[in-house]
Amino acid sequence: MMKRKEFILGAAVGLVFAAAATAGGVIDWPGANASEASGRLIPSAGASGLAFAPPQGAPLSFADIFDQVSPAVVQIDVETPIERPRGGMIPIPGLPGFGFQAPETQEPGEEEEPQTAQGAGSGFFISADGFIVTNNHVVANATKITVKLSDGRELAGRLVGRDADTDLAVVKVEGSDFKFVSFEEAAEPRVGDWVIAVGNPFGLGGTATAGIVSARARDIGDGSTPYTDYLQIDAAINRGNSGGPTFDIYGRVIGVNSAIFSPTGGSVGIGFAIPASVAKTVTDRLMSGRAIERGYLGATISTITDDERESYGFAADFEAAYIVDVTPGAPAERAGLQVGDIVTSLNGRKITSSTQLTRAVGEAAPGDNLRLEIIREGRNQVINVRSGTRPADIQAAQNGANPGEPESAPDRPAPSAGEVVEGMTVTPVSEALRSRFSLPDTLNGLVITAAAPTSRAGRMGFEPGMVIVLADQRPVRTAADLRAAIARVREAGREGIVLLVRTSNGNRPVVLPLTTPAAAAE
Repeated sequence: MMKRKEFILGAAVGLVFAAAATAGGVIDWPGANASEASGRLIPSAGASGLAFAPPQGAPLSFADIFDQVSPAVVQIDVETPIERPRGGMIPIPGLPGFGFQAPETQEPGEEEEPQTAQGAGSGFFISADGFIVTNNHVVANATKITVKLSDGRELAGRLVGRDADTDLAVVKVEGSDFKFVSFEEAAEPRVGDWVIAVGNPFGLGGTATAGIVSARARDIGDGSTPYTDYLQIDAAINRGNSGGPTFDIYGRVIGVNSAIFSPTGGSVGIGFAIPASVAKTVTDRLMSGRAIERGYLGATISTITDDERESYGFAADFEAAYIVDVTPGAPAERAGLQVGDIVTSLNGRKITSSTQLTRAVGEAAPGDNLRLEIIREGRNQVINVRSGTRPADIQAAQNGANPGEPESAPDRPAPSAGEVVEGMTVTPVSEALRSRFSLPDTLNGLVITAAAPTSRAGRMGFEPGMVIVLADQRPVRTAADLRAAIARVREAGREGIVLLVRTSNGNRPVVLPLTTPAAAAE
């Protein structure tokens, strides 16, 4: 799983020595002259020892680099508030709704002292006048920031700005003539290039680890930083390395350590750094007090999966993004983009995934025209959208369109009888069903009121309260609409149908494998 928040990655480098046995059974090391009489191995410093020398271009030591750059690396200690659990209950992680009573620690009428948690991360000076780059997740919600320098000084830090979408932040300390480092902009690191990470793992400030660039342009897939293709490195970084720099062998910053991949929470040699090309652009804006503005579509999207591609009858190499939901009042809705639309290009740029579409929209300036080529109900169309400004809290903007878990309501009316299609009992949305399942007034489709446990739909998790909005990219309002869509899919020789289903957690596309006509009639 992905680990973030003061956690950073690692890898250990091992040296493997190979020995060969001679015909006489005496071990002979390359470049060594052994005395056969005594059996003692006496290494030689002869020319053949060059076989173990570092490869061309590799440093004999990282010591000089560390001496040059370490004064710019700092430890960042933070305090963040802890909210007292409602009702004095302390929740049990992983078990929502369960917990135990928190002990009383104060007398009645006494004001409760605010509770705080301590955290630690890393950062580095990017200018002589005290600007420091770190991760957003290190300083987010911090009420107090303390910066510890390599010479032992401790300075109060002030948050200048942060960007959650790239996990970057800038902190300022008062002073001048600080040692600082610079981002490398011209040259891009290659897979296999040496790197050295300096930071504060487990509170052990001034720690250096070395490794190589393991991969480039990694999408870590957690959705929290949609505008970053990460560098993957194997220099050991762990908890507390967050926000620290990754240097090349010339002491230039090529990345900002941000996340690890680890099944245990510790370093397993797979770490991710925000590339300098992204970090410099964002931090320059934050340092100057400018807001980070990105284009905004106002749609929830996903990538067309293999099952969906096959169910739609697209070619095996077809790639695109799928509009799962549209935020009410957002630019996409105003321009006529609809749920179920399949986006194939934006301003002539081919779109192959949801990530690519998100980044292409984000690169646009607010007010720019976004020309989307889409497929709707099997036909190619063009939608022109005037880009908005991406909200600071994108999740809140999306949640405005996607209600959460429906609240329980007493005396709900009984569900309509409905018709059975593919093991699901479905009926058109009605006012009674809107009340029963807390459905939005603007939602139309087929409400699932029951799903046979032995049916394919039942085994896949379809349940009462879900609403089928689209079937094979076409709106469905009645059971007849759904049957007609299924008939079209069967006639085309496809084995499954793509349904856009509204759940308590928002819309999502689902491929429902179809039964044979004979089985469906039973």
